[in-house]
Amino acid sequence: MEYRRLGRSGLQLSVLSFGSWVTFHGQVEDRTADELMGIAYEKGINFFDNAETYANGESELMMGRVLKKKNWDRTSYIVSSKAYFGSRDKPVPNQTGLSRKHLVEACHEALRRLQLDYLDLYFCHRPDPNVPIEEVVWTMHTLIQQGKALYWGTSQWSAAEIMEAHKVAQQYCLIGPVMEQPQYNMFERFKMEQDYLPVFRSVGLGTTIWSPLAAGFLSGKYLNGIPKDSRFAMPGYEWLVKRWLQEERIGKTKKLASLASRLGVSLPALAIAWTIRDAATTTTAILGATHREQLLENLKALEVLPILTAEVLEEIERILQNKPVLDLQ
Repeated sequence: MEYRRLGRSGLQLSVLSFGSWVTFHGQVEDRTADELMGIAYEKGINFFDNAETYANGESELMMGRVLKKKNWDRTSYIVSSKAYFGSRDKPVPNQTGLSRKHLVEACHEALRRLQLDYLDLYFCHRPDPNVPIEEVVWTMHTLIQQGKALYWGTSQWSAAEIMEAHKVAQQYCLIGPVMEQPQYNMFERFKMEQDYLPVFRSVGLGTTIWSPLAAGFLSGKYLNGIPKDSRFAMPGYEWLVKRWLQEERIGKTKKLASLASRLGVSLPALAIAWTIRDAATTTTAILGATHREQLLENLKALEVLPILTAEVLEEIERILQNKPVLDLQ
């Protein structure tokens, strides 16, 4: 396993990590979660990602039960939570968003569900235009000062919003965000490859990318229909079908699958390796899995990295035809 520093912080994350979105409580129960987290840990993964909104808190409860049973050395692993969407089906005011009240209460609830004394990483899951950025930065700074979180960051924020948070932190001598959790894969590139460039250059930015396989689309399993046991077939995830099952993307994915076959690797391993190819921008790619074989195959992305020569990357670009055009003005 390779480990990378989280932005300019001193924290080191495994370049591949393990997350629970959709899968925990939705697709797997405790026994499988225990097996998958065990495999991940044994293979060197030290970061486990979660959020208050995943299965309305049930995902954190499941991960907490597994961590309690495993009884690993707490200093050997990293756990995250995220706040914004809340954990209740019908939230009332102050149970969502980034107000000081919700951020503090969501942190306490996450700690109880995960059965932990502190969160290693705590994310603002979306920007909140209804809350002053000063309130957000002060609240996250205070939670770190209290020892309830060690680092804070953002998820799906724009570069301008992240820089505004840094400006406030510098103005009041507060702890600013050190990481962002964006979506990044072969079909979702703008934020990472263009929007975030000024943040990488000016203040540094660690990234814990989600959906490196485009919600499983880049695994290739949807090229001939939707398997009944897949997340695309789950109620409430119809938006994934509309987003990814497009003729153009299916055609490009078939070409990528052909390239992977010629290279002697699997399509998912190739797609994941592509997202972690640049250590200057990607700290870690979060893997999701519902069974042992799937996780082990995805971990082979580490073996694919050396195969990603300039020639191979150029061939991938010829297939994708979607590289952001940089504005150098």
